[in-house]
Amino acid sequence: MDKQPEEPASEAKPPLPGDLPAAVDCAPAHGVYIPTKQGRKYHRAVGPTNSNYNNTSRTAKSTFTSEVTGEVGVAVTGKLETSVGTLLAKVKAKYEVSVSAKLTAKLGNSISVDTPSHKTTHATYGVWRLKHTGKSYWLHANCTTTPEHTVTSYSPFRVGWYLWES
Repeated sequence: MDKQPEEPASEAKPPLPGDLPAAVDCAPAHGVYIPTKQGRKYHRAVGPTNSNYNNTSRTAKSTFTSEVTGEVGVAVTGKLETSVGTLLAKVKAKYEVSVSAKLTAKLGNSISVDTPSHKTTHATYGVWRLKHTGKSYWLHANCTTTPEHTVTSYSPFRVGWYLWES
């Protein structure tokens, strides 16, 4: 083995400014997003609401079929200082959820459910999104920041039906 001998401590070179382990380096300047709260699930329909009234004295089967195809993406309110991709990565890491930039709900998906006597079952097909709140700001190369902005996002995580009875 051709191993070089270590330099004696008296001959060691002083560390360069960027070599210090505790040194802060904010370069290059970049946007930052920090998720602070996970909210509830919201459904975004991609077609009309379908309904079926059961006017019998027994439970009846209701079948609903999606009539359109539609794409649902991330919705953001507030000043996001970074990309949607960064926002999604931070949300995935913090809350261990699988969210996407967009999902497509497709034509022809069906679901069958029981509708109780004298009740109406309603159904919409679309994309479920998770609500997240966070802070976003710009981090300059000299480690100063712009003021924080509150950002609310709705990120797609699942295609499916939303059902309710009245």
